[in-house]
Amino acid sequence: MSAQLLSLENPATNEVLQTLAMPDAEQVRAMIANARRAALAWRWTSMAERIAITQRFVAEMRKRQEEVAREITLQMGKPIKQARNEVNTMIDRANYMAEIAPAALADEMLPDKLGFMRKIAHEPRGVVLDIAAWNYPLLISINIVAPAILAGNAVLLKHSSLTPLCALRMQEAYRAAGLPEGVLQAVVIDREGAEALLTSPAIDAVFFTGSVPGGYEVYKKAAAGLKRVGLELGGKDPAYVRADADLATTVPNVADGAFYNCGQSCCAVERIYVDQKIYPEFLAAFLSEVKSYKTGDPLAEETYLGPLAQKKQVGVLEEQVREAVQRGAKVLLGGNAPTHNGRGNYFEPTIVVNVTNDMKAMQEESFGPIIGILPVAGDEEAVRLMNDSRFGLTASIWSRDEKAALELAPHIEA
Repeated sequence: MSAQLLSLENPATNEVLQTLAMPDAEQVRAMIANARRAALAWRWTSMAERIAITQRFVAEMRKRQEEVAREITLQMGKPIKQARNEVNTMIDRANYMAEIAPAALADEMLPDKLGFMRKIAHEPRGVVLDIAAWNYPLLISINIVAPAILAGNAVLLKHSSLTPLCALRMQEAYRAAGLPEGVLQAVVIDREGAEALLTSPAIDAVFFTGSVPGGYEVYKKAAAGLKRVGLELGGKDPAYVRADADLATTVPNVADGAFYNCGQSCCAVERIYVDQKIYPEFLAAFLSEVKSYKTGDPLAEETYLGPLAQKKQVGVLEEQVREAVQRGAKVLLGGNAPTHNGRGNYFEPTIVVNVTNDMKAMQEESFGPIIGILPVAGDEEAVRLMNDSRFGLTASIWSRDEKAALELAPHIEA
């Protein structure tokens, strides 16, 4: 791996935002060795000090909130209000991790046995590699970084090539909080460069959030070294709206679940099943709700839908709409890829009806602002169609009848 530059593109304008120097192979090896040395010392740092540093990190990120939020927007197109929400949610998550760390990491004492003292100790693994995704660049990172550091590990944070500035800002904030050098290192490399990290015998655990194909590659390479691997991959998450649902609550929440962050969420609502008794009423309310969403400049306060982070995804969405229409579906709203001032990776909020469950829009991950809606005869058909998927991440049931919903939930494969 030779030293080279990584170019960041603003998805709202398709202009180069910034270029960053990537380390060469020798520099990557030095970073790994630095992490190993740091891990050997950090594991003996007291829990109280680890918690104090985490809390100071939170304070540092709070001071940088507006700068960090703006960088998120410029790197991957998330509307500025949503980017601020992510900074705040990350802060809450890190605080919570610090709060529960003493109990979560405490020794578990086993039942008494004459002549023996037995316990299960939760010890650090050593060096943790976090390969984080771009769609929630702070939240996805903190889910690994904070608990790993609190548990006494060193972390190499290889962020997506779309959002590396987030990793650099986290590193800066942790260092300002007093984290020793080497305990957290942001590694700015592309996908090819990440292979040196995955195959290094000095890495003890790997966590990856991203696509299913990416997960296969990470798992394959990490497995060769018998590393602990954690994966969070794709979804095609269904929502079921029962006949007794309160539409005043259900519609805005399901619509937000489908279109927030331009639909670029692993846990986004990607297909909706509605009891046929209330289907027309739901559809009218849902259409009205989505029409109220403003698409445009992600730095504008009133924008709800910004550009897609990746230009290639525009083609994926166009193909899903095209295939659905060719097979008899109807585009109720959207379906096009407009530009703003001739630039940007934009796609209209799109509602597709008259769908069948085998269409691409109902089976393949969209990761964009498109939703298929299908009427069902009741609970039995809803569950069958919800489970008719190769994905199984999250799902939701919308009903006024809590008992019925709780009885139905275990039958959904999610």
